[in-house]
Amino acid sequence: MKFPGSVLVSLVLFVAETAAALCLSGAYRAAGDRMWQWLTLLFALLPCALVQLSLVFIHRDVSRDRPLVLLLHLLQLGPLVRCVEVFYIYFHAGRVEEPYVSITKKRQMPKDGYSEEIEKEVGQAEGKLCTHRSAFSRASVIQAFLGSAPQLTLQLYICVLQQEITAARSIFMVLSLLSIVYGALRCNILAIKIKYDDYDVSVKPAAYLCIFMWRSFEIATRVTVLVLFSSVLQIWTLPVVLVNFFGFFFYPWILFWQSKSPFPENIEKALSRVGTTIVLCLLTFLYAGINMFCWSAVQVKLNDPDLINKSQNWYRLTVYYMLRFIENAFLLLMWYIYKTDIYLYVCAPLLVLQLLIGYCMAVLFMLVFYQFCHPCKKLFSSSISEGLLSCFKFLCFICKPPKSTVLTDKAEVKSPENTDEAWSSSKTIDSQKGNPHQSVSSNA
Repeated sequence: MKFPGSVLVSLVLFVAETAAALCLSGAYRAAGDRMWQWLTLLFALLPCALVQLSLVFIHRDVSRDRPLVLLLHLLQLGPLVRCVEVFYIYFHAGRVEEPYVSITKKRQMPKDGYSEEIEKEVGQAEGKLCTHRSAFSRASVIQAFLGSAPQLTLQLYICVLQQEITAARSIFMVLSLLSIVYGALRCNILAIKIKYDDYDVSVKPAAYLCIFMWRSFEIATRVTVLVLFSSVLQIWTLPVVLVNFFGFFFYPWILFWQSKSPFPENIEKALSRVGTTIVLCLLTFLYAGINMFCWSAVQVKLNDPDLINKSQNWYRLTVYYMLRFIENAFLLLMWYIYKTDIYLYVCAPLLVLQLLIGYCMAVLFMLVFYQFCHPCKKLFSSSISEGLLSCFKFLCFICKPPKSTVLTDKAEVKSPENTDEAWSSSKTIDSQKGNPHQSVSSNA
């Protein structure tokens, strides 16, 4: 049975970040910064409440009549209790013979074009551990992008305004960055396991390293760009954030309305139509929060029974990173034009170059992961290099002007030069019509 290390990492990051947020908010209160205190508490407690709700929803504690567990979740102690339960199950597994086991069928990765199907016995303890791992993975994603990401942006913004980085704030920002990167990593692993649920997937350490580097560069540069832009153009910060957020929030709903599919009713039997709508809105809310800071490996598809798009779409990935790079470059340009005296001793061109190179490094590690380290790369219909090449060809085809307009333009340019030739040819034709003997002799 696999050691539940991911559960322990999720709990450590959750507890450490929450404790650091409470300590830092106390420091803001002592310094008289009420606004920073309340914003820090908001970005710390809101994801805590959402994490408790997600754990209760995944484990179906409401329908199982577990009042003590629900009370502990109300006291924000749910992750701690779940972790204790996980390790109790892990250390007591195998001591008592289980009355029955379930048999699962998984296919191995194809070798030489052949994929073998294997059967595996899964006991009750292992099934419970699998459920806990899945629940903590989803909780880590919620904590990362609805709590840690805005928290890191806020603390870095405060550092820029106050021109000071304290020890407590720096530790808190490091914890927030680690939480975001870990949440993005869990999001990638969840996407792989959901898309290739029929296969026995094993992720190698090289793949974890590529994902970690990819997400670290991507998230760090994105947060830095947003903070720099918001420090000089506060009025335009809210429109930029709202356009990004609501664009990704409504995108799955627009695709769902265009498909004219029936409303999904198979999410949870105990939920009413209103409850299902709330769950779907929370799902798209999380999807928008992820795409605000990085590429979400999981694509929401509301007309699918699993609510996930399982196809590998290289075009959407390419368009996202191209638009995000253009947006980051534009925001950095605005910062460079309107920068204030705060950045008097900062080499602005070098900083802009470093941030753009950092984002390119994120794209480079992403390409390495999908091309060489993806555990299911043998199942791709086309590699990422082929997908990017076809995407660039398509974009070049769109940008290229139509041939018909080019030909008409050339004809219009050449027509004044050839008027004399046209008149001379018409005269020769008329003279031939007027001399019938020449035409008879030519026929003979």
